Amino acid sequence: MPTDRLGQTRQLATTSEYGVLGVRDVDFTLERVPVSADLAPLVERYWLVSWDLPPGRRASVTLLPHPCVNLVFDRGRLAVSGVGSSRFSYAYEGAGRVFGVKFRPGGFLPFLGAPVAELTDQVRPLSALWGADAEVMAAELAAARGLDELVAVAERWLRARWPGVAAETAEVGRIVRTLLHDREISRVGDVCARFGISPRSLQRLFHRHVGVSPKWVLRRYRLHEAAARLAEGTSGTWTEVALELGYFDQSHFIRDFTRAIGLTPVAYAEACRSRQAPVSA
Repeated sequence: MPTDRLGQTRQLATTSEYGVLGVRDVDFTLERVPVSADLAPLVERYWLVSWDLPPGRRASVTLLPHPCVNLVFDRGRLAVSGVGSSRFSYAYEGAGRVFGVKFRPGGFLPFLGAPVAELTDQVRPLSALWGADAEVMAAELAAARGLDELVAVAERWLRARWPGVAAETAEVGRIVRTLLHDREISRVGDVCARFGISPRSLQRLFHRHVGVSPKWVLRRYRLHEAAARLAEGTSGTWTEVALELGYFDQSHFIRDFTRAIGLTPVAYAEACRSRQAPVSA
């Protein structure tokens, strides 16, 4: 497998690099780093958003979240951010940075020890899980001078708290990878047939490990790709996009896109072409 900085190994992704709505890298910089091989079964990647705006200028970025739990260090505080069911906006000014650890879908359950659905649409202080250790880790992250040092701190603490990987967790990872990468999977029934699992069992598995339903994950991944293609101006016709993303018809695609993004596909593509901030939460 190819390697990257700090010896991290690139594993087969369980989440895409989509999710930032509109034109990327306007007023901010987003960096992503893969994890070391021993942590990859549960952790997808690390990310750092940084900005340096002139005095008096404010900006915001809107995201359509992945089916992932993130450990987020922002303004000196460490928090656990559960899966967000809706888009959200983050406003910023001056100079600053936000660092995060993105767990794989299902990857946070071994750390939490409870159904991940309890965290959906929730943000909780890490101290509620790790106690005083969370404050020590936050202090070390605050002192880190750059992305390499931030990653080194995060990896040291993840290893110290490493819970191991159960067979069920690994199975969830295989299912999620299939939802992301396999275009022959267009409905939950396809997943059940592929993995020999009943719809009810699959639903329970995702409630406990991922925090949202398998149908939600499949739809979110397809909408991420649609938004990225529209932003890049490579969408093709609506019928082609709808069919390629697993929709039976154009109207269902437009309905789902508008509900999730806040604009019709046409309006979103036009906002991206004009480099406007197309949506907000």
